[in-house]
Amino acid sequence: MEKPAKNQYPIHKLLQDRWSPLAFSNKPITPETISSLLEAVRWTASCFNEQPWHFIIATQENPEEFNKLLSCIVEANQVWAKNAPVLMISVAKLNFDKNGNPNRHAFYDVGAAVCNLTTQATSLGLFVHQMGGFDVEKTREIYKIPAGYEPVTAIAIGYPGDPQTLPQQYQQREFAERQRQPQEEFVFTNTWGDGVIG
Repeated sequence: MEKPAKNQYPIHKLLQDRWSPLAFSNKPITPETISSLLEAVRWTASCFNEQPWHFIIATQENPEEFNKLLSCIVEANQVWAKNAPVLMISVAKLNFDKNGNPNRHAFYDVGAAVCNLTTQATSLGLFVHQMGGFDVEKTREIYKIPAGYEPVTAIAIGYPGDPQTLPQQYQQREFAERQRQPQEEFVFTNTWGDGVIG
């Protein structure tokens, strides 16, 4: 299933084709492909080159580890995420290595890293669905995440699946048209609220 963006201005096809499906095939992702996704993460720009990202990964090849990570995801998301062959949780390191001071850009940099991962995934025919719907404290406890680190997002990765296999209410989400605000809503000049486009 494809849902290309209905963009107003030209954008790269990888950006146009990226979207967050609910229907995943259980086709496995090879270790080499997972390593390619993480290599895209590795080369992400970050404040002071701090690279504050960490990833917890589980694949369906190891059901015990997979179910452990799946248990951190809220039930509404488990319904579809359980079919993805790879699950991840991104984690941000909150303080700089060089001086111990708070890194206010840590979440930004982790988001950029996941964006790189997503673009690399799209280039390989994979789809990525990022989730805020997961239990942060349970994740911290189960994985013994130390102080100074914060879970950021849960992530499902896989090849596209058949939307008809989803429960009815999820099928409606899957087939719904993608929506985005126009640029005038978020780009300003001079003062806040003064649109710069158009």
